[in-house]
Amino acid sequence: MLINFTNHPFDKWTERQKEAALDLYEEVKDLPFPEVDPDGDEEYIKQLADQYLKCILEFHEPGENFAVHIQGEFTLVYRMINLLKEYEIKCIASTTRRIVEEHPDGTRTYRFEFVRFREYV
Repeated sequence: MLINFTNHPFDKWTERQKEAALDLYEEVKDLPFPEVDPDGDEEYIKQLADQYLKCILEFHEPGENFAVHIQGEFTLVYRMINLLKEYEIKCIASTTRRIVEEHPDGTRTYRFEFVRFREYV
């Protein structure tokens, strides 16, 4: 199972990304990444991480092919990865290729093309 702990729901992923996730993990469950209060201190981040760790652990069965796809606000991501690794839970990110289209009026359009999943090491 793959827990998708991001702001990008599985049903909005490209077909290529969906296929890669299902090939690797067979099932994907969304756990929306929270909006993190920019005024929150380190204790706030620790408490938020503890709350989400409990949610993730409810899905985890030792021995199962299990990972957390995690991307979001940096300090919470860092804390979560450290906690998850204590439970020997693999954490992965999506890698993408950024494609930039420049328009005649000087504006740019950015598109991100999924490439692969990469483990946080």
